This record gives sequence, C-alpha cells and structure tokens, in this order.
Amino acid sequence: MSIAVQKDAGPVLRGPLDFPDSPLSRAARQPLMLGLFLNLQDIRLSTFPSSSTWTYDYNAEIVRKADELGFEIAFSRTQWLPKGGYDGEASLDSFVALGAMAGSTRNILLISTLHVLYGPWHPLHIAKIGATFDHISKGRWGINIVTGHRAIEHEMFGWDRIEHDRRYEMTGELFDVLHRLWTDTENYSYDGKLSPWKIKDGYITPKPLYGRPVLVTATGSPAGIDFAAQHSDLLFITSPGGAHIDSALETLPDHIAGIKARARARGREVKTIINPIIISRDTEAETAAYLKGIVDNKIPSTFGSSSRNAYDSDAVAWKGRGDPRHKQGLGLGGNIEIIGTPEQVVDKLAGLKRAGIDGVQLNFYDFAPDFDHFAQTTLPLLRHAGL
Repeated sequence: MSIAVQKDAGPVLRGPLDFPDSPLSRAARQPLMLGLFLNLQDIRLSTFPSSSTWTYDYNAEIVRKADELGFEIAFSRTQWLPKGGYDGEASLDSFVALGAMAGSTRNILLISTLHVLYGPWHPLHIAKIGATFDHISKGRWGINIVTGHRAIEHEMFGWDRIEHDRRYEMTGELFDVLHRLWTDTENYSYDGKLSPWKIKDGYITPKPLYGRPVLVTATGSPAGIDFAAQHSDLLFITSPGGAHIDSALETLPDHIAGIKARARARGREVKTIINPIIISRDTEAETAAYLKGIVDNKIPSTFGSSSRNAYDSDAVAWKGRGDPRHKQGLGLGGNIEIIGTPEQVVDKLAGLKRAGIDGVQLNFYDFAPDFDHFAQTTLPLLRHAGL
C-alpha cells in the first residue's frame, strides 16, 4: 500500500494525479480542461425545438465526437425521483452509462455519478465494479461522489435523510475503506463505526491501474470541501454568486482559493471544474434570437410537483441563486450561463481560467447541434487563445 505521510493531517493515499502517465495527469496538464455535462435524463426547460434526449446512443455519439476532438472529460448527473419527478420520459443511470462508454472511446475521462450512501452500496461492490471499469477504460473511469441532498431520495431507499455533515463523515469512512480495498495486498476486515458496513477478509483484484479510480466530489459546503480535500482529485463546484457569468467571475476566485488551501494543508492538489451552459451563435443578433426563442417558451418544470415538501433539499452549493447582491441568471440550467458569439464565449471561458477554474463541463440547450457549432467555431478560437 503506497502511503505518503503528511504531518498533522493523516495519511495521504496516492491517486491518479500522483502518476505522471495517468489519463488524469495528462488531462490536468491542459491549460483549461474541456468536458461535457451530459443529460442522461430528459430536461425540458422550454418548448423551443431541441433534439436533446436521454437515450444512450444520442449521448454516446456526443462523447465519441468529444473524444476525437480532444476533450478531456465526460460527466453526467444521476437522480432518484418518483413518478412525475423528471421533466420528460426517462433517466439513465450515470454509473452504468458512463462506464459503458469506455468501449467506444480512447482518451476521454468518463465520470459516473454515484449516490454512495443509498442502498447502501457495500464497499466491496463499489471497489470491485470500480476496479473493473478502471481496467476496461485503462484508467479513464471515475466516480462523482454524491451523498444525496433530497429527503425523498433517501426515503426511496428506506432511509430517513441523514444530517448533512454526518453524510460526509460516513462517506469519508467509506472511502477510507475503499482505499484499503483498492491497494491492500492482503485480506482486509472492517467493522463500520458510523455505518453498517462490515467486511471479513475482503480482497479485490485486479487493483486499479493508478492507485484508484479518478474521484470527483460535487459540493459547496465546508464539510464537503473538507472531504474532497482529503479524498478527491476534482472538485465540481458552483458559483457562490449565482448563475450570471459576471457574478461568477466576481465570487469564484476567493471560493477557489479557499478550496485549494484546504487541499494543500493536507499535502494534496485538487482541481476545480464547473458546469457552464453555452448559448452561442455566430453573431450577437443570432445569439439573441436563439436565446429569446428558449426564454420565451420556457415551461414550468414538473420537478417537485408531486406534493408537500417531498423535494426538500439541504444542498449548500446553490445558495447563491436568488441572492440580491449578485446578478442572477435566466434559469437555463448549468452552474453558470455563458451567452454570446464564439469570441465572447472564449473571453468568458478565459475569465473562468483567470478566476482559478481548471476545467469546464459544457452543457448546451440543443446538445448535439450546439456542440457541433461549438466545435466548429469556438474550439479553434480556444486553441488560438492558448486554452
């Protein structure tokens, strides 16, 4: 087991960033990592025409194109909601779908969202499946670690919602165990302190190729950031100031500096990634017309329509939305909204880089054609700008 000891901060286990030849290390050497935030569930913000769909073939083809273009990361959410909870037809499981894309791609990192406390998953399941995906993808697969912020999702699995900070304590225990299973060369036994997990003579082989799979945490709370600083390679953040790009550029630098300081205190490096939605056409007039078509045809989401406070959330990351001190977005989806011509989009992405962002997970309203437009018009400008 490869452990570096950091004074007063506990053991630091080696991960993919500690291996210069790992796919994650290669991706992290880019000035700005480019990724896609896929919609593996129907998201219907507007009745304005869109080809976007939850289907595997649609999303796998987008990821295949992104891989050919040199994008570094593909990513998607997963949610567990009752009937009426999704905007449209269906929702695929990110854990399975992103892992399945390993066979049709060569270089792009594939990050599967997993609610690690639901069920609960047993550590042996996560360790074995994770090591399998790791080998199929040759070190390109990872987990977006989610603890679950909605009461209704916990209840679907027979739990009462666990208190926010305790969820991260439990998840910390889980990943301490997973690190052991992914690295120990002898049988490992464990009796959970905060959780029901027990292992007697557990053993996982083969081991992951670069210490463990890539680990990502999506969070904005102090407890979540502390967990990520100890365990994760990438921290998926949102803007403390809300979705408007100006508010994001104003509030992100201090937020990111605090995150990176917490990681450095533990002898680690954490990269930050964020999810902009891109609304772009060749000219300002065309962009404005496209935006107007989307906004003028917005529809009330069916999300949360099924009763009382069933969709109550204790998430911290989105608290900046609605803050009167900051400009607010148009509710287009994404952590932040970038609207403009290709040149203006590049300018805003460069601003995110200056603010401390290491990578962007791009989302689009009409995903496939809008991504093609980005690839043809904006990607060459990003290359020219050194991003």
